[in-house]
Amino acid sequence: MQTKRICLWSGPRNVSTALMYAFAQRSDTRVIDEPLYAYYLQTKYGSEAAKSTHPVTTEVIGSMSTDATAVVREVILGPCDRPVLFMKQMAHHLIEMDLDFLQHTVNVFLIRNPKEMLPSLAKVIGTPALADTGLKVQHDLLIALRAAGQSPPILDAQLLLSDPRSVLCQLCDRLGLRFDASMLSWEAGGNPADGVWAPYWYGNVHRSTGFAPYRPKSEPFPAELEDVLAACSAHYDVLHRDAISP
Repeated sequence: MQTKRICLWSGPRNVSTALMYAFAQRSDTRVIDEPLYAYYLQTKYGSEAAKSTHPVTTEVIGSMSTDATAVVREVILGPCDRPVLFMKQMAHHLIEMDLDFLQHTVNVFLIRNPKEMLPSLAKVIGTPALADTGLKVQHDLLIALRAAGQSPPILDAQLLLSDPRSVLCQLCDRLGLRFDASMLSWEAGGNPADGVWAPYWYGNVHRSTGFAPYRPKSEPFPAELEDVLAACSAHYDVLHRDAISP
């Protein structure tokens, strides 16, 4: 059986978990939650892992392989018992590693307006930097994949939440998949594929039973995040131009 291997290259706080839950409802799909997370934490923090601002860093490192080569070989390109393998990935996890495996995956981008994403991210890890958002990596990766002949679909969280059915229908068409209406809802309480970090990041989606309607943020944007907002916006604006629209 030939498996279609979909890598969703997202940043944190981009409704990526909800999108993973949507694909988990498909009977033809197996989902995997951030298989490179432990590798990223080990590579970035090393012996200083305990000082990481990411919740339960030690537990994450202990729960999955920190060897990127092994993860690519055994998980991303490894055996799968379904026709579709959907992997929720964080773009900023792609550090100091060979990216040749992307020639064998179907790559999708998920972005969110940094004016809405950054305050949400700051609540979990403190003051974020551009590198924590994955936006520059997404931008660079998009350029590289297009140069290699790929045309990765781009999703914007606001547009996805504005009309999930329309955006998912178009995404499935781009991926060569049949749209399944079961993708629009799920049971509250989490998914067996969730990583050990889920209690710290997935509270809202665990309480949900489907995509929440888009609601613009009403709180004032934090002044201390203005500089990183400017850096993020330069990359977000380029990606947003080609996002699937309802």
